[in-house]
Amino acid sequence: MLQSLAGSSCVRLVERHRSAWCFGFLVLGYLLYLVFGAVVFSSVELPYEDLLRQELRKLKRRFLEEHECLSEQQLEQFLGRVLEASNYGVSVLSNASGNWNWDFTSALFFASTVLSTTGYGHTVPLSDGGKAFCIIYSVIGIPFTLLFLTAVVQRVTIHVTRRPVLYFHVRWGFSKQMVAIVHAVLLGFVTVSCFFFIPAAVFSILEDDWNFLESFYFCFISLSTIGLGDYVPGEGYNQKFRELYKIGITCYLLLGLIAMLVVLETFCELHELKKFRKMFYVKKDKDEDRVHIIEHDQLSFSSIADQAGGPKEDRKQNEPFVSLQSSAHPDGSAGN
Repeated sequence: MLQSLAGSSCVRLVERHRSAWCFGFLVLGYLLYLVFGAVVFSSVELPYEDLLRQELRKLKRRFLEEHECLSEQQLEQFLGRVLEASNYGVSVLSNASGNWNWDFTSALFFASTVLSTTGYGHTVPLSDGGKAFCIIYSVIGIPFTLLFLTAVVQRVTIHVTRRPVLYFHVRWGFSKQMVAIVHAVLLGFVTVSCFFFIPAAVFSILEDDWNFLESFYFCFISLSTIGLGDYVPGEGYNQKFRELYKIGITCYLLLGLIAMLVVLETFCELHELKKFRKMFYVKKDKDEDRVHIIEHDQLSFSSIADQAGGPKEDRKQNEPFVSLQSSAHPDGSAGN
């Protein structure tokens, strides 16, 4: 008897704080996922980093042996300056001297990466004025971009997602939930094909040093706004039609970001995902809901009263002489 009562009380306690338990498991799962990613990246990339360090040490030792007139300190000063310039997108290599980082098309590409928060990091402002302007430009531009993308995605979602789903549901009588799931999967497949696979094939042809995996990697890193900057198109030696190429990449990134947001919005509108998300949200109290309902009813009543009182005031304003006469001569005999 006592065990059954204790068990039922535990069940009621868990059900009462179900959202908090789900949120706790969500935080724990996210932390474990972070640790899992760190373990995998470390185990995969650390051996390659060690090999690269050993190779660089051998090259440095060999170079100093072949050039005895140059001290190790002078070489390190020169390499430090070269690496510092490379971090700002400036290279001393002869095959990279023809590309400018701040011509109009490159600046347009940089502005698009800043506003979309992609930020490859291959080109950064050099002057203090440029850094200050970048801060002000981003503070205004990023919310402006979010507003722009939200408005565009809302309109595109109506024509691409909601109307087709409603049409098949009403016209053919299919289940709305099933139609929404099939439509979301098809839309995701079309988006991945048009903005990942096909552009990856194009980049693997246009970029001499990229294979298909590296091109697909660039597309994913860019459209997910991660923007690591290890692969940036249009930076090769003697790139043909570089200005037009940069403008095309800017348009691709903007359209691809819109397509990604439309797909995410389509999946977020699925009934199953809505139910899943609500598991981690804080539930509103009944008293709070009752207050919202009362406030809404009061606002509705006041608006109705204003609408009802409006015509009376209009009639009074349109008949000034009648109102004056009725107020001044209530018995009708004052005129005599």
